[in-house]
Amino acid sequence: MKHSFFTKNFISSLILILVVFGLAAGTFLYQIDRYAQSEKEYQLSATAESIAELTGYAVQTGDTINVAVLDASLKNTARQDQMNIILADPTGAVLMRVDPDRGSYASGGQIPPSVVQRITRDGIYTESGTLGTLLSGKHYVVGALCEDDSGNALAMVFVAASSERVVGMFQEVTKIFLIIILISLGGALIVSYFLSSRMTRPLKTMANAAREFAAGDFSVRVPEDNRCDEIDELAISFNNMARDLEQLEELTQGFIGNVSHEFKTPMTTISGFVDGMLDGTIPQDQQKKYLHIISEEVKRLSRMTMSMLAAAKIQSGELIISPVPFDFSEMTSQILLSFEQKITAKNIEVEADFADRLMVMGDRDHVFRAVYNLVDNAVKFIDDGGRLHVTAYPAGAFCEFSICNTGGGIPADDIPHIFDRFYKTDRSRSRDRSGAGLGLYIVKNIINLHGGDISVRSDGGETEFSFTLPLAPAAKPPKPTK
Repeated sequence: MKHSFFTKNFISSLILILVVFGLAAGTFLYQIDRYAQSEKEYQLSATAESIAELTGYAVQTGDTINVAVLDASLKNTARQDQMNIILADPTGAVLMRVDPDRGSYASGGQIPPSVVQRITRDGIYTESGTLGTLLSGKHYVVGALCEDDSGNALAMVFVAASSERVVGMFQEVTKIFLIIILISLGGALIVSYFLSSRMTRPLKTMANAAREFAAGDFSVRVPEDNRCDEIDELAISFNNMARDLEQLEELTQGFIGNVSHEFKTPMTTISGFVDGMLDGTIPQDQQKKYLHIISEEVKRLSRMTMSMLAAAKIQSGELIISPVPFDFSEMTSQILLSFEQKITAKNIEVEADFADRLMVMGDRDHVFRAVYNLVDNAVKFIDDGGRLHVTAYPAGAFCEFSICNTGGGIPADDIPHIFDRFYKTDRSRSRDRSGAGLGLYIVKNIINLHGGDISVRSDGGETEFSFTLPLAPAAKPPKPTK
């Protein structure tokens, strides 16, 4: 049976509180019982010794006044302390009894011989019982021996307090303690309830936010100040995830819109020109020119399709590279030559500085695509009559490549996201109104898969992309033939 986190937390707190209060109550009541008994025994012992001293003095003097004082003192002590007092001769014969209600009287009776022996031997006697048959009901009994100056036994004094009185006091203390315990327990449970509710409130908020995310609302955020480090960390991670999801949703929607637009434009062009050739609208002598346009649009569609497939493979981890040594300088020169018409059309000044036979270890097709995308972007965004500077040279165990072009540059706010999937700079300011925002994402992942790094700098009217690739190991010289 499943329960909410609040229920489990509250029940755990409840069990813990009950166990702690139960142990505390049991320990306290046990100590109170021990204390009440020891305190009563101490009180009885002190009273017995005091009465024994007073009795010994009265017996030795035989003075009527002293006997009267003894009788009054015994009555007063019995009444105030609610105890029974028994006086007996050295043989154990009861001489007088003093009752809290009846006062003093002679009742006869005999102290048990075993008690007489113990009190005669030890001078003191304690028990919890009935002192033979002299007392009705269980009593706490303390006896003391009265002796003369020579140590001879004169009499025995026994004081007894009903155990019911001690138990009654214990019950009264227990009742007060239980009331305090119940009030404290109730207060603790109320505090535990509100603490559990407060602890689980952020989790409920996150659960509600997650449901809103599932419904498509990615603007919801949860509070990050919950006065609990772990929950605050969870809330911060949750909000970061929400922002990433919101950004991904925006990028995905933009990607879908871009792809739809970019596929629609060339397909409309292709369809219009084909229909024009079929129905005779386009003369036969001009069909070759329009077939060239159709071919370019088909290549454009092919490039977009390949980019989306490459992005999908990168996302799923299925893009595989097969590194082999190849001449990076020769490949880059071929790419620049393929842009000759566009470079001439924009009157671009090109500066190329390549090391001779710069052999790198990589997958030539994938590296070709990465460099081609960077050159394509540079030519696309360079200003008319601008300058394009391309370099490639060895640096340690790596080849360092950079391509720098003049132009409007990349806004500073876009630099951190320039390599994100589907990301495109603000279209209202960008001259690139084509593409799906996958080119630089693919470039970065291709370079990273080869063990290299890529970076971008845009300032002072210049934009520069740089990356590194591992150099191919030096070829070993052939073994000499015999």
